[in-house]
Amino acid sequence: PDSSDGAYAGARDALIQGVIAAKDEARRRGFRQLTTGFNWFYRTDPNTEAGFWGYLRDHGGPAFIAAVDWVGLDAYPGTVFPPVESPGGERDGMVAAMSQLRRCFMPIAELGPRVPIHVEENGWPTGPGRAEDMQARSLQTMVRAVHDFRGTYGVTDYRWFDLRDHNTASANFQHHYGLLRDDYSPKPAFEAYRRLMDELALREPDAGLGRPRLALALRYGRARCAAVRATVIGADRPLVRRLDVSVGTRRLARIRRPPLAFTVRRRGLSPRHRYRLRVRATLADGRAMTLARRLRACAS
Repeated sequence: PDSSDGAYAGARDALIQGVIAAKDEARRRGFRQLTTGFNWFYRTDPNTEAGFWGYLRDHGGPAFIAAVDWVGLDAYPGTVFPPVESPGGERDGMVAAMSQLRRCFMPIAELGPRVPIHVEENGWPTGPGRAEDMQARSLQTMVRAVHDFRGTYGVTDYRWFDLRDHNTASANFQHHYGLLRDDYSPKPAFEAYRRLMDELALREPDAGLGRPRLALALRYGRARCAAVRATVIGADRPLVRRLDVSVGTRRLARIRRPPLAFTVRRRGLSPRHRYRLRVRATLADGRAMTLARRLRACAS
């Protein structure tokens, strides 16, 4: 009855072998734009969780770790775990889910901060005793929680579950996760989600071609030391092989396999002057992109 959550015999071995096989096939075919990962459901009992992540470590080995580009989070605060939340409490549920995955469980399997989290499933169903306007409010609370803490926990992707109800007339809440009813008429959450995506989603013309998204900041601290902060964003982050960070004509750092966000420092930058910051990203397939901006150091 719980086969989708890995209850069947050999599921853990199948997950390990499947991730490695998928990555090997992608490499063999030259599909550098294809990333590989797996999902984790938040959450079961602590012993089961520790056993699962320890099994991945003990039986996956270096081949499995090298094949994992991201780890997916499935979280349903107010519905599954925690089963009940006070209004607005879904935010705490999402933060707890991201925190446990990043800080407690991924380290057990030796999947470190370079491996981003994808929120692959997050939902709140309607149905008997579950009002549609409450779904819209819960959706906004959870999406904004992920957005606000994405840097803290290294979250690059988000997906709502689900688009359409399976059976809106059913008394079973599990048929009611959709933003649309089963006749495709929209619930209030549909327009709420559209507005959030319009406000929060990052867009670029060639997002499907594996180009990284970059952000730059320059802050001026004590002892005339300025911090240049660069952030690599998106599911395509594992494709970045190297970043070169420069201020003016001077290269500050060359970072291989960069983390989600990093800071390099240079003394002698004045907050009264503008500086040209430049980040050049070299992708795994040899292509490159450059982001350059003239910024004034702001006080930290």
